[in-house]
Amino acid sequence: MIKGGSFLLEDSSWKDVYTPEDFSEEHELIGEMTNDFVRNSVMPHLDSMEKHDFKKVLELMKQAGELGLLSADVPEMFGGAGLDKISSAIISEKMSIAGGFSITHGAHVGIGSLPIILFGNVEQKQKYLPALATGEKIASYCLTEPTAGSDALGIKTTATLNDEGTHYILKGQKQWITNAGIADIFTVYAKIDGKEYSAFIVEREFPGVSIGKEEKKLGIKSSSTCSVILDNVLVPKENLLGEKGKGHLIALNVLNMGRFKLGMGAIGASKEALKVTVPYIKNRKQFQTPISEFPLTKAKVATLASLLYASESSVYRTAGLLSDALDPLEGTEGWKIPAKLVNEYSMECSLNKIFSSEALDKIVDECLQLHGGNGFMEDYAISRMYRDSRINRIFEGTNEINLLAVPGNYLRKAMKGDVPLFAAAKAIEREMITFIPSEPDGSILSQEKLFVRNGKKIVLILLGLLAKKYTTEIEQQQEALSSIATIISHVFAMESCILRTEKAIATTNSEEKQKLLYTEIYCQEAFQIINTEAQDTLAYMESGDDLRLALSVLKKYTRFLPKPLIALKREAAEKVIAADEYIV
Repeated sequence: MIKGGSFLLEDSSWKDVYTPEDFSEEHELIGEMTNDFVRNSVMPHLDSMEKHDFKKVLELMKQAGELGLLSADVPEMFGGAGLDKISSAIISEKMSIAGGFSITHGAHVGIGSLPIILFGNVEQKQKYLPALATGEKIASYCLTEPTAGSDALGIKTTATLNDEGTHYILKGQKQWITNAGIADIFTVYAKIDGKEYSAFIVEREFPGVSIGKEEKKLGIKSSSTCSVILDNVLVPKENLLGEKGKGHLIALNVLNMGRFKLGMGAIGASKEALKVTVPYIKNRKQFQTPISEFPLTKAKVATLASLLYASESSVYRTAGLLSDALDPLEGTEGWKIPAKLVNEYSMECSLNKIFSSEALDKIVDECLQLHGGNGFMEDYAISRMYRDSRINRIFEGTNEINLLAVPGNYLRKAMKGDVPLFAAAKAIEREMITFIPSEPDGSILSQEKLFVRNGKKIVLILLGLLAKKYTTEIEQQQEALSSIATIISHVFAMESCILRTEKAIATTNSEEKQKLLYTEIYCQEAFQIINTEAQDTLAYMESGDDLRLALSVLKKYTRFLPKPLIALKREAAEKVIAADEYIV
């Protein structure tokens, strides 16, 4: 099994990476079925659901259950389809075009059901999963509180065992809970006796459970978002989920999976934004010319498509890692999954969440711009997409929290000896002064491979310097950690693009020109960002002659002869415009 985060220290091969071109016939059929359901059954009712027609939401969720679109992650032994993680990912991507309804679906199959799927005992799974798999019951995840958002461990909700020892008494309030207004089953986090962080399965019908009013949201209006009030709720002790005092393992690991699924949803939404925009710009004329023919329009289209290619390549690469790790456990007794295994790819899941949500925001923003004034009008779908996209940078831990977690967790692993980070950093330190920059050898993607190789070395230089200078105060260096995480994000995305393109060329014996163009465009722009982030970080950590020396070393790792991006973008855009949508 490929170790999480190993891409920073090891060379990766296209033979080991999963890409959308690897879909089986079954995967394609699942994608088509999901797409047909969303476009034919969900989208016609989106306007009414945007006005809180939750009766229709529930009706459609049951239809989704009948089609098996709620049961992909539920093992067969508990009434589910027990599909592989690739199938589950495809469903999340295809469902994502449905605005707030996709949030209802995603919260139900993701953070709503996964706590029981991954951490419930056999009895809990037998009791709850069959109804969740069909849509007879809807799931919700209750973590956020008025004083505890990204600080997930700072919750105030308490649980106290009653005198008879039969029930826990839960008291507290949860805020901004997705699906709260329609949910039947809640995973609630509380501290036993105010100390031991634990998770509980709470049913809506338990006395003392009440639901607040529907929130008035900027976007995702067709999903339900309410407060959940727990007023001395009696919860059977059998509904303690996992071990007493170990609820944080459930919360954080379920969020890892939620981040991955959010990244997958952002891909589908990004594709849809281009799908509604490209035909529009071919029909919209200014100065007697379709704006799709303007070079600046083509530059925008190519930039967005290459960003989407990087996002798609990264998230499906992670899907392959998760599939390899978790799919073999399907069918084992009780389908028990060690928390450590779920946590293995926490870095990749955070990177997916950060990169894909920011890519989506840029894509919908530019697509709205390409609509001109019409993009600001509610009659056009892009205006809803623009509003709906914004929550993704907040959901499942803000992007800022995820940015800090990426290098922070990696440094903690290194300090425990789980990854040889410091040895690798020392090796780079010995190399720096005598390092002679390599030149591309003229082979396909040779320059882009140098970007990745040198990008990884820059990460090691910065992490090593940060650890040396700040030791126990690393967590306070949030700006530097964020910059390093941004570099890591682009390194992962660049490498994912390259590996996907290499694999396509090797397995099809074709030129794969569009994939090559996307990879060249994205990698060059990403590497320029890496250079800027590295300069800013070094300027913070060093000064005077030490800074001059550090910048001279950095210059050796970031020197390159630029490719003609303007021409590359014009060529890439023409294919997208001809196809009326994102195309690879």
